[in-house]
Amino acid sequence: MALVEINFDGIIGPSHNYAGLSLGNLASANNAGEVSYPRAAALQGLAKMRHNLALGLAQGFLLPLPRPNHRFLDALGLDQGQDQRLLAAAWSASSMWTANAATVSPAPDTTDGRCHLTAANLVTMPHRSQEWPITVRQLQLAFADPEHFRVHDAVPPCFGDEGAANHMRMCASHDAPGLEIFVYGRSGSAFPARQHEQASRAVARLNRLPAERALFVEQAPEAIAAGAFHNDVVAVANERVLFTHEQAFADPEGTYAAIRAKLPEAEIVVVPASAVSLADAISSYLFNAQLLTLPGGEMALVIPSEAWEHPRVRVWLDGMLAGNGPIRQVLPVDVRQSMANGGGPACLRLRVVADPAAVDPRFMLDVAKASRIEAVIAAHWPESIYPDQIGTPALARAVTTARVALLEELQLTELA
Repeated sequence: MALVEINFDGIIGPSHNYAGLSLGNLASANNAGEVSYPRAAALQGLAKMRHNLALGLAQGFLLPLPRPNHRFLDALGLDQGQDQRLLAAAWSASSMWTANAATVSPAPDTTDGRCHLTAANLVTMPHRSQEWPITVRQLQLAFADPEHFRVHDAVPPCFGDEGAANHMRMCASHDAPGLEIFVYGRSGSAFPARQHEQASRAVARLNRLPAERALFVEQAPEAIAAGAFHNDVVAVANERVLFTHEQAFADPEGTYAAIRAKLPEAEIVVVPASAVSLADAISSYLFNAQLLTLPGGEMALVIPSEAWEHPRVRVWLDGMLAGNGPIRQVLPVDVRQSMANGGGPACLRLRVVADPAAVDPRFMLDVAKASRIEAVIAAHWPESIYPDQIGTPALARAVTTARVALLEELQLTELA
């Protein structure tokens, strides 16, 4: 069985809009009420997937969830116009950020030798808490082979779980046993700590991780207060490398020591606050990046173009590339429509170490399939959505028709 890392990006849905629903997500709040461009957003996301394919990497995708979510509205007894914020929640395209779909523990880490995926309950935010039951259906379809995969329901909603956005894996190589780092919050600031420690521990148990394969670390309260609503806004890991802001963890030195004790070959690249402040890191999404191992073995950091264009971040990146560190390339990508809603390159993907042949091939991307998806998006995704269009019958018909067209093109109508 050839295990490789597969990035499953979320196709950005046709109802993509800026309703400012995510407390603690500064970009989402700052752009609330702006006009969104779903077609451009989806094409930007697809271009990022094509970029990975061109690098020689395995690439998959997950599909938008059905929106508007009439079951959610019915369960709340809502009619048109009664509560605009809850109405917008039922229209949210937030499932595009598949880093929040689940927490993934690859087969080399687990006691039963299977890859485990536990769906995230996302209970902190109403617009996201409705996602997980349908996400589970999709994961069960994509990862249906019981010899290789086990998909779990979300942990009970009394414990908030945000999925892979608060989880990192370090290892000598993707197919070797690894160390899984669960990052939880205990913030007393104005913004909620979305990842609960007990949720992290429950996911580790569900994913069949032995104690030596799991590490539980507290996120720095000042990072959450500054707008790092998920750990992946201030840290990212790949194989032996942890790329992190100095203020990502409540006890940074203790965290680094614990990692090195379990993984002696770990290389920790710390960006000091004196060079890149927390505010700079969060506004640029420097760490909400894809840290990838290229086919030749070299590591590359795929960052949003906003980070590359940020003057202080750029100075630090240029200095890093001039040195002899483990990250040898920086590759900017344009995901501006997602960034305006608070999701960078890392938010848009779920990392799964597995044999691509074990995955339902309908969820795997190649150049020809990317062109087919692109054609559906160009034909059916709305060019723009104004705030006052949310909830209208005309837009509901348009986004429903668009998603069905994509399902039919990909022969995935069982998800309708």
